Parts: sequence; C-alpha cells; structure tokens
Amino acid sequence: MRLTSPAAHRTATHRTATHRTAVDARPRTAVQDSDGMAVASFVLGLLGLLVLNIVLGPIAIVLAGTALWRGTTRRGRACLGLGLGIADLLVLLALMQMNDTISWSF
Repeated sequence: MRLTSPAAHRTATHRTATHRTAVDARPRTAVQDSDGMAVASFVLGLLGLLVLNIVLGPIAIVLAGTALWRGTTRRGRACLGLGLGIADLLVLLALMQMNDTISWSF
C-alpha cells in the first residue's frame, strides 16, 4: 500500500479531470465548426445572388458540402446554402448568356 499526501491526490485528480474535459470538448468543437460552415454557406449563397456570384457560389457549395459531410446539426441551413450556391451559378450562367460575356451589368 502506498501513502500519498492530500495535495498529491488533488493534483492527480485535477489532471484527470482536465484531461477528460479536453477530450470531451474536441467532438463538440467539430460540430460547432460544421454548424458555422452551414451558416456561412447560407449567408454566402444568399449574398452571391446579388454580387460576386462567380466567387461566392462555389464557396457556398464547398462549405455546405463540408458541413453536411461532417454531420452538422443545422442540416436545413446547409442544404439551403447548397441550393443557393447552385442558384448563384445558374444566375451567372443566365446573365452570361444574355450579355455574351463573363461579366454582367444591369
């Protein structure tokens, strides 16, 4: 039997509790990151309908796909971001066909 002082026991317990907290926080951070990606894809897809759709559309599609792949809890928002990203590219394609150029103007 090994005798330890109360201070050594508290340090060992504190170290274990800290380790558990760090390990438990890791998956939660991944979910929060994917939730942020879902929201960002929605916002960028929505903004892309108005300006810079050649840049913001593909970014919204990639962010939405990554968020869905990681298992976001905001699945609906990620799907909306994906749809808006595709709509950005379709709007760009339609405006390019009307103006016969890559850039478009009103």
